Amino acid sequence: MENIVNSFIGHAMKKNPSRNTHLNKGPSKLLEAINSSIDVDQRMYKEDIEGSIAHAKMLGKQKIISKKEEIKIINGLKIILNNINKGKVKFKKSLEDIHMNIESILFQQVGKTAGKLHTARSRNDQVVTDFKLWIRNNSVGLDNHLKKLQKCLINIAKKHTLTILPGYTHLQVAQPISLAHYLLAYVEMMGRDRLRLKNCIEILNENPLGAGALAGTSFSIDRNYTTKLLKFNKPTVNALDSVADRDFAVEFLFVLSLISTHLSRMADEIILWANQQFNFVKLPDELATGSSIMPQKKNPDGAELVRGSAGNVISNLNALLVILKGLPLAYSKDLQDDKKIIFSSYDNVCLALEVMTEMWSGITFNTKVMAKAIQNSNATATDFANWLVFNLQFSFREAYQLTGKIVAYADKKNKKLHELDLHELQNFNKKINNDAKKTFSIYESINNKKSFGGTSPQRVKQAIKYAIKKYL
Repeated sequence: MENIVNSFIGHAMKKNPSRNTHLNKGPSKLLEAINSSIDVDQRMYKEDIEGSIAHAKMLGKQKIISKKEEIKIINGLKIILNNINKGKVKFKKSLEDIHMNIESILFQQVGKTAGKLHTARSRNDQVVTDFKLWIRNNSVGLDNHLKKLQKCLINIAKKHTLTILPGYTHLQVAQPISLAHYLLAYVEMMGRDRLRLKNCIEILNENPLGAGALAGTSFSIDRNYTTKLLKFNKPTVNALDSVADRDFAVEFLFVLSLISTHLSRMADEIILWANQQFNFVKLPDELATGSSIMPQKKNPDGAELVRGSAGNVISNLNALLVILKGLPLAYSKDLQDDKKIIFSSYDNVCLALEVMTEMWSGITFNTKVMAKAIQNSNATATDFANWLVFNLQFSFREAYQLTGKIVAYADKKNKKLHELDLHELQNFNKKINNDAKKTFSIYESINNKKSFGGTSPQRVKQAIKYAIKKYL
């Protein structure tokens, strides 16, 4: 009779290892449909097997299972990993998730010994361990994408320390800057994104394995050992907190959202620059499309889609916060959606980074148009005001007011500042001389911006060296 019972239990476990034996009926088709997450969380199969191998080693070390059972389980898991990598495994929705699918396959692989793997472990601590490992592992790829974009921008900047274009505030021409100075601004933004990512992973890097469902376990486990095996910094301190919160996922998603925001701003400027009224850049054909009825059109679809995708990522951050805000401790099934949200956001951001890197690599700059755009403005007015401060001992407010009057006069005469002659300038102050007229030169303007962080070629070249050393 015992053999018959064991055979029945073994068969049931192979079919669905997680099925609770006190439930008389299985889940309905609708519950199975909404409950299954295997289509999403199968991406964590490597992490799930990595965590299970570490758990099995710990169980063997602590003599909770025998050495023979430990080896048998680990060998079975390695075979499963190899088979999944080769595409030989078909996951089943009826088994809900990646954890139960792998456990079911392990039963087929090593028999009832597979049932000992889940000793001193819950799916609650198992899933959060897998999830942390996945984010940590994939943060490396994200960082590499950011680094590639930085490298691309730095390489372009090297060639354009003397290329002048308008710098804007309020989308109005403000002051002359170099193209290199502009590009390095985004290099710094990406640098901070990489630092935030690093900090996020540092905070995340605590081992939840061994927390159990919420209260720990009565088995004599060694959490420090699994921490070492899985390369976490330390075990989590509170078992309830370990399985209940997803603040690490929220922080990772915030980093993704901020990267998306930076990319969206960058994309928006590319869209403006490619517009005929700006005509600062020519987009690569591979990242633009035509119109269905207007043959002259070249639409910046690549940049527009990058800009649009930021909305999805930012919305996902809000979605995860909303999921968390009303949950009692510890685990609720609402948290199952955290992986769908993170995975889609990660994919969007990585793709956007690749698109932007390819786009910058293929862009052609209309440098003469850029220079003409700033030349045909009064963007050097502040330089003239500074000359009044340096040379005539004006206070800056006095210099600002006088320069404003001169700008108004030039506008009335339909002239630009550099088109005014000395006699016209001296009508405002007789001490103004020909040296003052030099300040109206856009080249003189950027050459004089030598303060740390400024746009002078000298400073920008130093900034490029700094960026290469710090980021590449």
